[in-house]
Amino acid sequence: MHLKKITKAVFPVAGMGSRFLPATKATAKEMLPVVDKPLIQYAVEEAVAAGITDMVFITGRNKRAIEDHFDKAYELEATLEAQGKNELLRIVQEVVPSHINCIYIRQAEPLGLGHAVLCAQPVIQDEPFAVILADDLIEGEVPVMKQMVQVFAKHQCSVLGVQEVPRSHTKQYGIVSTSNIEPKIDKIHGIVEKPKPEDAPSTLAVVGRYILTPRIFKHLHEVKPGTGGEIQLTDGIAALMQYESLLAYSFDGTRYDCGSKLGYLKAQVAFGLKHKELREEFAAYLKTVN
Repeated sequence: MHLKKITKAVFPVAGMGSRFLPATKATAKEMLPVVDKPLIQYAVEEAVAAGITDMVFITGRNKRAIEDHFDKAYELEATLEAQGKNELLRIVQEVVPSHINCIYIRQAEPLGLGHAVLCAQPVIQDEPFAVILADDLIEGEVPVMKQMVQVFAKHQCSVLGVQEVPRSHTKQYGIVSTSNIEPKIDKIHGIVEKPKPEDAPSTLAVVGRYILTPRIFKHLHEVKPGTGGEIQLTDGIAALMQYESLLAYSFDGTRYDCGSKLGYLKAQVAFGLKHKELREEFAAYLKTVN
């Protein structure tokens, strides 16, 4: 059997970021910084660490800042070089490694995560691919997508990143029912979008990391739109599961839900305490805060 590799990642970044208004009125929520780096850059760095070379951004209106961030900034680089600010110049030039391709596809209407993934089909074609949601900032000693690529390399089927959540939170996630097959890896038997706590089949939630086979596109084309005309990725995955094996992977790492204000603030504190330039002074400051 020819083993397939994951070389493409899809980043759905067309959402409005309404929970962070007015900060996101004129800029992408994915460009909100955690200390000194935007959320989308953490996501791309995770993909690069997993050996992925093609970054496919599904964008919308007011998302030009993302394209500009990953573009070459000739004037900025020339100014930094002229001023002898070589460390800052290096940081700017390393935002996108030279072997990485950035591809941008406009999602004309915000019709759900499933529709955003479907927009990537012309680029993905018949290859397996990753989906990374920048809102979910996950810090792992081994980057989470790299962990999942290793699982895919062994099993050659779709893999969803999951973690246990409090039962009272199941209505915020896609929840899976599973049976364990090896440490940290479960076979998925069912998936339900945002069930009430009393109806949830488990407390194992899908959180912002996916590896999907190209058959998902067939099912996303066939999914009936739900509320607001949205196409749910969960519905496509549920249909895919009828034809292919689907695995849940309980990753090693700490997740910060940066789609919520509280999760975003927690990430700022956690990353600030690890920042080599700031950690000592920041830790001392936090001790003074009541």
